[in-house]
Amino acid sequence: RCQRWVENCRRADLKKKTPDQLNKHYRLCAKHFEKKKICRSSPYRTVLRDNAVPTIFDLTSHLNNPHSRHRKRIKELSEDEIRTLKQQKIDEAFERKQATQESNENNEQNTVSEEGGEEQEEKAVPLTLEKKKNKDYLKSLFEILILMGKQNIPLDGHNVDELPEGIFTSKKKQALLEYRINGGDEVLRKKKKMTAVNLEYCSKTQQKQMKKKCENCVREETLREVRDSHFFSIVTDEVVDIAGEEHLPVLVRFVDDSHNLREEFIGFLPYEADPEILAVKFHATITEKWGLNMEYCRGQAYIVSSGFASKMKVVATRLLEKYPQAVYTLCSSCALNVWLAKSVPVVGVSIALGTIEEVCCLFNQSPQLLVELDNTISALFQDNDEKGNELKKICRSQWTGRHDTFEVLVDLLQALVLCLDAVSSDLSVRWNNFIVGRAFVLSSALTDFDFIVTIVIMKNVLSFTRAFGKKKKGQTSDVFFAAGSLTAVLHSLNEVMENIEVYHEFWFEEATNLATKLDVQIKLPGKFRRTQQGNFDPDMTSENYYKEILSVPTVEHIIQELKDIFSEQHLKALKCLSLVPSVMGQLKFNTSEEHHADMFKNDLPNPDTLSAELHCWRIKWKHRGKDIELPATIYEALHLPDIKFFPNVYALLKVLCLLPVMKVENEKYGIGRKRLKAYLKNTLTGQRSSNLALLNINFDIKHDLDLMVDTYIKLYP
Repeated sequence: RCQRWVENCRRADLKKKTPDQLNKHYRLCAKHFEKKKICRSSPYRTVLRDNAVPTIFDLTSHLNNPHSRHRKRIKELSEDEIRTLKQQKIDEAFERKQATQESNENNEQNTVSEEGGEEQEEKAVPLTLEKKKNKDYLKSLFEILILMGKQNIPLDGHNVDELPEGIFTSKKKQALLEYRINGGDEVLRKKKKMTAVNLEYCSKTQQKQMKKKCENCVREETLREVRDSHFFSIVTDEVVDIAGEEHLPVLVRFVDDSHNLREEFIGFLPYEADPEILAVKFHATITEKWGLNMEYCRGQAYIVSSGFASKMKVVATRLLEKYPQAVYTLCSSCALNVWLAKSVPVVGVSIALGTIEEVCCLFNQSPQLLVELDNTISALFQDNDEKGNELKKICRSQWTGRHDTFEVLVDLLQALVLCLDAVSSDLSVRWNNFIVGRAFVLSSALTDFDFIVTIVIMKNVLSFTRAFGKKKKGQTSDVFFAAGSLTAVLHSLNEVMENIEVYHEFWFEEATNLATKLDVQIKLPGKFRRTQQGNFDPDMTSENYYKEILSVPTVEHIIQELKDIFSEQHLKALKCLSLVPSVMGQLKFNTSEEHHADMFKNDLPNPDTLSAELHCWRIKWKHRGKDIELPATIYEALHLPDIKFFPNVYALLKVLCLLPVMKVENEKYGIGRKRLKAYLKNTLTGQRSSNLALLNINFDIKHDLDLMVDTYIKLYP
């Protein structure tokens, strides 16, 4: 930071001073810092925020001021000196990049560095005219590439891998290049004159290199903020298809220097079928490629599609073995019951979840279908308008992500089947062939007895966790008190397991009644009957089959998952939420956070004074003025003007809000996931690019184009 201060002040004479000397013997006026970088806790005390850097300088006013001739002048750097400073920055970025490459690349770099004498002399030499032209040309190409990435314009007009090196491969990029030439870009115009007619302005290999460099530069801006804040959490979303390959979206949570909790998308990881290999590559990418220190990771959460849960649990386990402080939690953006359902290792449950998503997607694609469904609901619920109107409202939302998804589906099932049957049997031209075909297929899936039994049993099993899960997505006080109710939830589920015969009998009876209403035959699954040819047990009933294959494993799995996801360490961390003043108030200020804060002892600036500081923190809020409201969230507490007077409390609150189970209070700082979903929704699978996606999702991140070009030249001379 001292070096950045010296550079911003343009004090070249202080460059050789050590940080210790600068700190002891030199001072800088507060007027050189932005107001948001300064914390004025009283009229007599001015404190800089962490990582504050001076940015406000007037380097020209002294020229017009005759009285300034005797003042100490700020040295104005020549162009060569500015270029030298800039080159040093480029070299530092390049060295960091080279340090993470494979051993063979390192060997090549060592060979080049042996010729260091001449190379060091060349650094200070001004660029030749030809090199400057090439650099300007590259800059134009990067500007167009960044524009296409941010605007989500697919780079390739068709499959570039089918074309030979150097041949025209990108109609859209070519059109933008032509547009810039027509707009007066002399660099591109001259380059075009020197290029053969049938050749592209840059080869497909160069395009891939440039896309990778853009991705790395944009990601590095976010990662720099993460490193400055020290502590962070890792969150992954559902596996997605990027140009035919499965990738894992990765997001990072951290508290920035303005005390805002942010959740930012930082890239895609290629997905591996082997969980052990995936765990190794996941760890290597985060630590070696992206340069994050996992010792500072304080939370990890994985939102998964059905079938991927067990593999991501292996990743979580391996990380916990190395980094016990990286608490494995639920993610705030996913309902607990939905997460539990997706993690159940029963094929029938995975098939049912896929069917539900397809039904929801079909109705959301067609407003006419929703109107048809509304009419069907109105006819079925003539005697209960309130229930009917509620279901109509739910149908127009993303109801597959609700805490009570299976309960809603059981209520809606008859209406869905009648609506889809009416559409698939309609002989008029009202519906197109696609909708008619999908309606027929989905109606058959919904009227399968295996599907009906599955959703009814899942509805009943998950009813024991519904209220608990809803509180976990509530306010800070709800999350705190919900943590204390986990024991009761587990007790109820264990009682169900002990009396599974009785509970399953009731659940199966409800499923058969629903099947009878839909005129569905009650039978064993056809797949099971086919595999049992010759060995079929005549005493095997549908009720016994679904008890063994569905009810028992589902209840057992949910009990175990709740224990894993709400581990002792996780619950201990949630108990520290009593630091939030509103929770303190509900507990009558009779709290004991110091007993639970032991797990964060190494994260505190002054752990020896924690007990005394917590006492002062409680007294502050217990004897507050009548007109002062208690902060209700961690976000509000972190933005208190005097929070820095409680350094241990401040550190604890920062770490607590990083837990993925805590929601991002200010929505504008949690838009990384929404932008990711928008990108995936608006971009065809074949046109997705893991490189350009980062530019589109993080379009508002500032980037240094000159630095991007210079580091690219260094990597690919």
